Amino acid sequence: MLRAFANFTPERLESSIKQSEFKTILFSLCFFHSIVLGRRKFGYQGWSRSYSFNTGDLTISADVLYNYLESNDAIPWADLRYIFGEIMYGGHITDKWDRRTCCTYLELFMREALFEEMELAPKFQVAPVGSYSEYEEYIENSLPDESPVMFGLHPNAEIDFLTNEAQNLFSAIAMLRTATSSGVSGLVESKETRISNRIAELLESIDSKHFDMMEISGRADKKNPYVCVVLQECERMNLLLNEIKVSLRELKRGLNGELTISEQMDQLLNAIDLDKVPMIWTKVAYPSLRSLPTWFKDLMRRIEQLEEWSSELMLPKTVWISGLFNPMSFLTAVMQTTARKTGQPLDKMCLQTEVLKRYKSDITSIPRDGCYIHGLFLEGAGWDIKSSVLCESELKELNTEMPVIHVKAVPVDKRDLKNVYECPVYITSQRGPTFIFTAQLKTKHEVSKWVLAGAALLLQPKTV
Repeated sequence: MLRAFANFTPERLESSIKQSEFKTILFSLCFFHSIVLGRRKFGYQGWSRSYSFNTGDLTISADVLYNYLESNDAIPWADLRYIFGEIMYGGHITDKWDRRTCCTYLELFMREALFEEMELAPKFQVAPVGSYSEYEEYIENSLPDESPVMFGLHPNAEIDFLTNEAQNLFSAIAMLRTATSSGVSGLVESKETRISNRIAELLESIDSKHFDMMEISGRADKKNPYVCVVLQECERMNLLLNEIKVSLRELKRGLNGELTISEQMDQLLNAIDLDKVPMIWTKVAYPSLRSLPTWFKDLMRRIEQLEEWSSELMLPKTVWISGLFNPMSFLTAVMQTTARKTGQPLDKMCLQTEVLKRYKSDITSIPRDGCYIHGLFLEGAGWDIKSSVLCESELKELNTEMPVIHVKAVPVDKRDLKNVYECPVYITSQRGPTFIFTAQLKTKHEVSKWVLAGAALLLQPKTV
């Protein structure tokens, strides 16, 4: 905040003919700039992509503010918010949900209430109009200690940030250990033995896993959208299983001295040693940030769901959507099925979600319209199952498991958006490129609360 304010001189502060308005709005603009930059600390929950916000955005925005105040009798709040949020700072932003966050800050920081001693953050009010030195003194003495709450985030965001820092440190140490141990014969022998045993375990668990596509397709009398989804999922799973089996068998032969260790085999060996998912597998797999042991357990669960689904080719009572290669294809199948049933054009349909008060074990049949899905987790907020509304997260509970969600297709003009937070759904906590669709979650609070909290639904939280 001090660094942002230091971009302006005392002369610049006193230059406007509307000194009171200019000083107050400029102070709020500096705070906005500080918040936008500081939010990057919290990783993907702060901004789902990396943006190069800079001092030029602040100084040019101040020039725009000065010019608008000089040439208008009334303060053009809407124009200022648009220029700052869509052009100056928004010019860096490529993700629509991040743009929503930026514009939400401006809705709160750029309004008439600035002149009524409103709070920019908890326990931090707009500074009273004064001299340059008085503003500096106010920032030094009145600005609270930095915390997630200042940014509108939950305190859990700090825990997540520190956890990520620790994991990155331990990952670097593990990589250094692997690199330095390569020249010690005893350690190499131990490593090869360990990898060989691990390969044997992995191959044993998936050796018999395979989907007979000819047999499954032959049993499908009518290839409705849901059947097409399961066939596509089985094909993708076969590709992944084949890649895993072939690469592991080659590496096993290389460790036994039957083949020359190639660069690809060496990368596979090191990945297994570091408990990371090998790059050669991720190319044909699904987005995931899991370590190798949890990734493999997740893979076995995915295979189990596909085996059950493909055995009868009937839509499950509730679909574990997190276990699909392409969740969006399944959701598109929901819209296609409804469009065929109602005669509505597909491009006029959209998805509507309703969170039930039941979990997977409570579901006994499929719904009349749409489908039930489970396996989603809420980050940045909690869920009050009794009232079926968003609530504050419990401290240290980084991800809240959601009950079963009813997804159905409705005409775009009949969406229910009253008291609803439009919640983005992502595959992983990396957010950004893993976006799938938008869910509607009921709320009793202002929507801006959850926007600034970075509330989102995840299919694969890191803590599970």
